[in-house]
Amino acid sequence: MALHHTLTTHIQKAVLELFNISIEKVEFQATRKEFEGDITMVVFPLVKALKGNPVEIGNQIGNYLVANLNEVSKFNVVGGFLNIVISDAFYVEFFNTIKNNETFGFVAPKEGEKAVMVEYSSPNTNKPLHLGHIRNNLLGYSVAEILKAAGNKVYKTQIINDRGIHICKSMLAWQKFGKGETPASTGLKGDKLVGNFYVEFDKQYKKEISELIAQGKTEDEAKKLAPSILEAQQMLLDWENGKPEVIELWKTMNQWVYDGFAQTYKNLGVDFDSYYYESNTYLLGKEVVQFGLEKGIFEKDPDGSVWIDLTADGLDRKIVLRSDGTAVYMTQDIGTAIQRVKDFPDVGGMVYTVGNEQDYHFKVLFLILKKLGFDWADSLYHLSYGMVELPSGKMKSREGTVVDADDLMAEMTTTAQTISEELGKLDGYSEEEKAVLFKTIGLGALKYYMLKVDPKKQMMFNPEESVDFAGNTGPFIQYTYARIQSILRKADFDTSISISELELHEKEKELIKQVQLFPEVIQNAAENHSPALIANYTYDLVKEFNSFYQQVSILGEENHDKKVFRVQLSKSVGNTIKNAFQLLGIEVPERM
Repeated sequence: MALHHTLTTHIQKAVLELFNISIEKVEFQATRKEFEGDITMVVFPLVKALKGNPVEIGNQIGNYLVANLNEVSKFNVVGGFLNIVISDAFYVEFFNTIKNNETFGFVAPKEGEKAVMVEYSSPNTNKPLHLGHIRNNLLGYSVAEILKAAGNKVYKTQIINDRGIHICKSMLAWQKFGKGETPASTGLKGDKLVGNFYVEFDKQYKKEISELIAQGKTEDEAKKLAPSILEAQQMLLDWENGKPEVIELWKTMNQWVYDGFAQTYKNLGVDFDSYYYESNTYLLGKEVVQFGLEKGIFEKDPDGSVWIDLTADGLDRKIVLRSDGTAVYMTQDIGTAIQRVKDFPDVGGMVYTVGNEQDYHFKVLFLILKKLGFDWADSLYHLSYGMVELPSGKMKSREGTVVDADDLMAEMTTTAQTISEELGKLDGYSEEEKAVLFKTIGLGALKYYMLKVDPKKQMMFNPEESVDFAGNTGPFIQYTYARIQSILRKADFDTSISISELELHEKEKELIKQVQLFPEVIQNAAENHSPALIANYTYDLVKEFNSFYQQVSILGEENHDKKVFRVQLSKSVGNTIKNAFQLLGIEVPERM
């Protein structure tokens, strides 16, 4: 922040002039609520070098600042802390420079700057998206938007796991039990229809295992010998060998799923710039293995398998090619990363939004790419996140008891409707307007609740709690935004003039200070890949606004300049809320 820089420079000058000593660093912190001040300098680190009493040192520096810096109006010293009071004129001047800037805090990408590719979602095409995917999508999308606002060019992508035994299970079950059903004939979304057959396969498979165990087989033997799994394995071989009817069915059923996913993404409000498909990428990376062998990075075992030994780096020995010459996931991920940079030559870094059960995998992947000599490998980041649970417990997809993403979004809209109607906030709304509002509130509640938690933490998602209109929730913040819009609609006077001289109310000053933090919060959130920093900043801003709203008259203020200034300040807060929520993928209603 510019203020920090100005204060640092003058404190360095003060110490040099007063004590004849040069200092490099000045430590600041927020002034504690019980003391007067806007920013506090920590004096203790200087005591040893300056060989003096911290209170005396603080007083001398404070007097120097008041005499030499217009921004500082007064100060007080408590122990080893110099509490600095910044003048109203500084805050008014700052506010006038940003009040008409609708994208305050956002930075445009620099010309020639390397882009960042953010991968998220990456589902399997054998079932619909579920609660875990919702957290993944919201995190990935939000981090992409935050990186963009922080001045990066960003590409959003996903890799769709559209091949493998799990896909063949759904295909086989549809062949056996589907009776020609399609999304059109059943009225079901394609991903739901295919997911039902995945569950159907599992039921059949379990039944066969029980029968084989009853015939005297061990459980392990039964799992390997069950007819269904043998047929699915054969189907996978047929797919890999390009058998036309298998490929045709695979294409048809996958398309049903893609269409279903597209609908879910649209409802959730996330999008992508590019798609990668495992069916196209699973052979990528094999030629890199040869390159790695030639460079001595990989080593071949007597059975023909290829490995990399990372024990010196504190990891283990990792296989990159099986003895039969087939690739493993690691090989595929190496190849896909390289391919992405070929496809998008301006990419200089990648963010992978994947659950924390894959932490080790990404440590190994990033290290291998570094050892292979790719300069962009230093800018790879695993956006690792914890599992989401509902109060009712964990989710399992094979049994069909998974919490479906579409169902959860619909439930959130219904919950928002019930609570809004109970609170009686809907006078004068048409049915159409109500439907839009319920969806905005419901989705806002879901997204905010998910994103306010640090990504690394496991979390419990409570739908009812998330739609509360009080506390640290999406609807509470949306309601404050709508309240601000109501003030702006009622302001029937010219609010475009600039007020340059004004004595600020303490609440106005606090609010400007909070708005002033927004650019720094965006940069921190980008650096830490954490939407939670944006979410919780917005909550703090809204709390500060509501305190201002309750203690300071806005439209009822008699002094015209003060009234104009307070409306302008309200507008700026509303704009900051809207921009912050945009980074979280949340809409704000104009009325509520």
